[in-house]
Amino acid sequence: MSESKLSRPIAVTAAEAPIRTRPTAYPEPFAARLAGRTKHPLGDLFGLTNFGVNLTRLAPGAISALRHWHAAQDEFVYILKGHPTLVTDEGRTRLAPGVCAGFPAGLANGHHLLNETSEEVLFLEIGDRTAGDQGSYPDDDLEARLVDGKWRFFHKDGTPY
Repeated sequence: MSESKLSRPIAVTAAEAPIRTRPTAYPEPFAARLAGRTKHPLGDLFGLTNFGVNLTRLAPGAISALRHWHAAQDEFVYILKGHPTLVTDEGRTRLAPGVCAGFPAGLANGHHLLNETSEEVLFLEIGDRTAGDQGSYPDDDLEARLVDGKWRFFHKDGTPY
């Protein structure tokens, strides 16, 4: 890994980048559902502030996130390895290496990836970091608000977790 004058790497091998130390920001009981997911926060490693990039691994049986959509942030995924199932309001779509999917901000279409296979799934996820974003979780009693760069979680009735 080569370092710049700002003590940030210039280039890295993505799979060798450090794994996020906190597996998820979700509160319990939701956090436990993310077992088997690991993220390498590549954008943070380079000090990117306008958008994030994660190299994400899903073990067999793991999910990428709770099914959700964002009010203000775009999301994009690109499958590198494995065959995850994309679950959206339209149903289930089997993905493969080289397939990508995008989720525009404000489109109320909950989505996530499931690894229903016996092999690891590896994908890139890219999203912007628009201030004031909100996340909606159609299948769970959960809402999220981005406040000062950190996600805060609430029940759908507005009470905090």
